[in-house]
Amino acid sequence: MIRLNVFFEKKEDVKTEDICNLCKELVEKSLKDNGNVAYDYFVSGTRNGVMMICETWQNKDVLKVHMASEHFTTLVPKIEALTKNGLKLEKFSF
Repeated sequence: MIRLNVFFEKKEDVKTEDICNLCKELVEKSLKDNGNVAYDYFVSGTRNGVMMICETWQNKDVLKVHMASEHFTTLVPKIEALTKNGLKLEKFSF
């Protein structure tokens, strides 16, 4: 299995609600992808403006298909455009 933790900080002028709406749509659509085990997003309770997307996949093949999906290729760039320094990805295998 593969766990991805994607950290980012929203730009100061971006409303949390706006970025959460994009994340919510990404989560809803990604949960339907073949091989998805878990997918969610979180807003930090200790660092203002910091968020995380946490996802778990059965294997690299289903992850590759997800990363080529229309919802991923459309929504992730929109989310990234609202961040200060882009997306920071940490990948774990277990």
